[in-house]
Amino acid sequence: MTPSRRSTLAAGAAALLGAPALARAEPQIRWRMATSWPKNLPGPGVSARRVADRIRTMSAGRLEIDVFAAGEIVPAFAVLDAVSNGTVEMGHTASFFWEGKAPGASLFTTAPFGLGAIEHQAWLSERGGQDLWDRLYEPFGVRGLLAGNTGPSMGGWFRKELASAADLKGLRIRVQGLGGEVYAELGAVPQAIPPGDVYPALERGVIDAVELLSPANDLPLGFHRVAPVYYMPGFNKPNGAAEALVSRRAWEALAPDLRGVVEAACLAEHGAGLADAERTNADAVVQLVSVGARPTPFPADVLAAARKAADAVLDRVAAKTPIAGEIVASYRAATAAGRPWARIQGYMAQALRG
Repeated sequence: MTPSRRSTLAAGAAALLGAPALARAEPQIRWRMATSWPKNLPGPGVSARRVADRIRTMSAGRLEIDVFAAGEIVPAFAVLDAVSNGTVEMGHTASFFWEGKAPGASLFTTAPFGLGAIEHQAWLSERGGQDLWDRLYEPFGVRGLLAGNTGPSMGGWFRKELASAADLKGLRIRVQGLGGEVYAELGAVPQAIPPGDVYPALERGVIDAVELLSPANDLPLGFHRVAPVYYMPGFNKPNGAAEALVSRRAWEALAPDLRGVVEAACLAEHGAGLADAERTNADAVVQLVSVGARPTPFPADVLAAARKAADAVLDRVAAKTPIAGEIVASYRAATAAGRPWARIQGYMAQALRG
């Protein structure tokens, strides 16, 4: 973590410790936060609300954030534009929605067969990822901040079991980010559908499968009632990092201590989101099985073909723009550097649990 980032976060902590305990004045600054989520969607929707609450508390009411669900101000996939053009000061979303506008953006959420949640955080704060994120979004007049995490995703809900990779040809699947390009390489037909519209599409047969998030997020949406085959692992999304988008104009108008508050509140939500996901996913997967969901490993040839396709997809992303090339190179370097320790941790976890 850079000295300047440490000092900014320290300012946020100081603001919290120094906040008066008596009655607060009316908020001096009021922002609006557009999100890509249905209201209070477990995981990211809850994270958005907690970020806003934490900012209000840490700033002693000097900065108030009003949170809006997808569609209340702008659609789910228009949050970046809304923050960029000043419609709202802040957003809570996922960077992979902007891959078409900013090649390389997906990696700040996740990449197929890529970094886990803590490895991803280490890439941003310790291996130069945040600086690349700032540079990528600079032309849009926004900053991206890590602001929650739903952990690794499952592979998704399928109406029918796959006998082999050949069964993916022509399969219509709701999937986002670079994972969609991987599925396209395998012959599937990826569909970009906002989270709130996925169940009706699945129920009506518009799509054959859906990958959204993890058990706690999937359970309340009821996918198991239509497509009970629950594939794993989620090779296309091994990490579920959420992003807060902040207008640079609004950011620069804040006092330094309030900037620190915003950064500290967003970073705190990464840990809070992961802890919440760990607990709720453990409960949700048991409940899903009890109502008919069938967790099922992907056929081995599907994973092998997907891994090969993922490398080709990242190569294409890297070739699109100079900054995308830097992002992919940095991400791959972080993945390689962390692989030995990740393997040891995986072995230890399995050995300790039996």
